[in-house]
Amino acid sequence: MADMLACLQQSAVKKDPSRKWIRVSDEAIIKIENVSLAFGGVQALYNIDTRLFGGEILAIIGPNGAGKTCLLNCISRFYTPQEGQILYKGKDILGIPTHAIAELGIARTFQNIELFKGMTVLDNIKLGRHAFLKSGIFSDIIYWGRTRREELKLRREIEEKIIDLLEIEAIRKKVVGTLPYGLQKRVELARALAMQPEVLLLDEPMAGMNLEETEDMARFILNVNQMWEVSIILVEHDMGVVMDISHRVCVLEFGQKIAEGSPREVQENPQVIRAYLGEDEKAYSRL
Repeated sequence: MADMLACLQQSAVKKDPSRKWIRVSDEAIIKIENVSLAFGGVQALYNIDTRLFGGEILAIIGPNGAGKTCLLNCISRFYTPQEGQILYKGKDILGIPTHAIAELGIARTFQNIELFKGMTVLDNIKLGRHAFLKSGIFSDIIYWGRTRREELKLRREIEEKIIDLLEIEAIRKKVVGTLPYGLQKRVELARALAMQPEVLLLDEPMAGMNLEETEDMARFILNVNQMWEVSIILVEHDMGVVMDISHRVCVLEFGQKIAEGSPREVQENPQVIRAYLGEDEKAYSRL
């Protein structure tokens, strides 16, 4: 038990007593209501009910196979649940096609990096915004007029805001496939930010990173939340990060929600401890 609590309470992020949280709204920007998802006879999610409030970082945690990524896939419309509804700003988005989700203001990163490895960092980031450009086909062909103005504005925005925020100026012209894994993760976050989201879905953004890279990514996530006022749903296995940067934590086990609350409430919840430890406390390494 002591080992479990120590693992939950340890932090991979440097503590900053002066850090100020942005005010979390009392109004939910995303409402997940009674969502159930099954693949044949396998119940991936069952009757999930949770909220993401404006300005909040909500962490979704649980053992492997708990349904965390399935829930993100439902929000981003890769999966369609058989029951329930998902409301974004009061509108049910389950009838909206997948490609239209980004236009609503929802962006995401993936557990496995999904970048164009043969393109430069800058070109990968710009792709995140190209779906929103309004120029016509003629100006696109000759690269003049509105197309040129939009492209230059987009490039300035990316270089002055996103690249600076994520500290990737030195690699902006490098081919993504030549970069270390940790930097590729940072580029994927940059591409999501290029969509100018109000809600950001992060699927294990620290996976495979060393301690220094994890500290950097946690700092970037906090900056995006606080400086850009982006609401975030974070799926992450690093409990130190989760307990340090999240406003609230939702815990899944075998597709069901077993707990939700502040980081302290969750780390002291007997059901959460049992879900990770089972009957054998040596199982704490599953964290």
